[in-house]
Amino acid sequence: MTFSRYPIGTIVVAQLLGTSLWFSPNSAAESLVQAWGIATPQLGQLTSAVQLGFIAGTLLLATSGLADRFPASRIFCIASVLGAAFNATFALVPISFDQALLVRAAVGVCLAGIYPLGMKMVISWSKGNAGKTLGLLVAMLTMGTALPHGVRAVGAAWSWQTVVMTSSVLALVGGLLIALLGDGPHLRNAAAPRRHSWGAALTVFREPAFRAAAMGYFGHMWELYAFWAVAPFLVAYVLNVGGGDGHHVASLITFAVIASGALGCVCAGLMSQRFGSARVAASALALSGSMCLIFPIAAHHGSPVFSIAVLLIWGVSVIADSAQFSALSAQACPPHLLGSALAIQNSIGFLITVLPITMAVGAVGKMGPDVAWLLLPGPVVGLVFLRRLVYSDMRRQIG
Repeated sequence: MTFSRYPIGTIVVAQLLGTSLWFSPNSAAESLVQAWGIATPQLGQLTSAVQLGFIAGTLLLATSGLADRFPASRIFCIASVLGAAFNATFALVPISFDQALLVRAAVGVCLAGIYPLGMKMVISWSKGNAGKTLGLLVAMLTMGTALPHGVRAVGAAWSWQTVVMTSSVLALVGGLLIALLGDGPHLRNAAAPRRHSWGAALTVFREPAFRAAAMGYFGHMWELYAFWAVAPFLVAYVLNVGGGDGHHVASLITFAVIASGALGCVCAGLMSQRFGSARVAASALALSGSMCLIFPIAAHHGSPVFSIAVLLIWGVSVIADSAQFSALSAQACPPHLLGSALAIQNSIGFLITVLPITMAVGAVGKMGPDVAWLLLPGPVVGLVFLRRLVYSDMRRQIG
């Protein structure tokens, strides 16, 4: 079958299409704010609602063992269809703002069946090279996040409903691709025990290597989604967008800033084969943290071109370490708990994102580019906990 000849490619494309649901309203932020008569902080609440839904979904998958009891491809397909339906409801059905929060939370629950299960599918179709293959998957998550901004840039005159609905159609196509592919062969011998404790996934935190990777990941998550949420506002500030074609240009640059992270993921995956996932993750985290520090200075005192360059470097580095954290966690995790452990790690990580997203989006109107400094503690804390794995990786390679 054609799809089984290129399983990794099929999975990463499906991930690209499915995760376009994540920030679909943010890509049409200015139109949505005007149409609904809401303020920028309320737009942040819509984003946070998705994060909270994702947390609930991953907790359900992790604590129940569903992620390891049923085929990952089946969960992925069902989640894609339901996510597309809820996203379409947000776009097409006349609902109140409170109802919209619930609908976006439901989209987040469905995304829990797409992202972590996509990671499990990649591992089930590949032998070794987890850092490289997961890098491709997270690259597609990044492109999926940027995709609505690209759709907005191409269809500048489209209504916000059309932009949001495009993501629903893409998610349905992604689910179909996974339905045609199915699950891979490389985890079948590591099936979960027949009696799977609801709290079994939490036991992986007893493993020091898993705990260090998870803590580094949590620091990374403090920065990542808040950056993606405020990126359109930071670009608009740099360009001094007032309306008209300015929003078209801002959407295009925002797409480039977020999508550039795909290049960072692919490069980090390749570099991990030579330098190890721990050192690559630490380097990316240090670079993105530096951009948190530098961007406000560049935006206030530098040229727009230099400020956009800083945002592009930030976009490349802010997500480059994500797959490497997942690879490190997967290496430290018992095979029969892999799906649940990745889900619980994602769940906690996304819980952490809610506070910085709410803070950053709510404050960007008053703080402007200085809001970047609110994201800096994440990389700093992540690097502190990651140093254990970096030293271990260096000793192993020297030995």
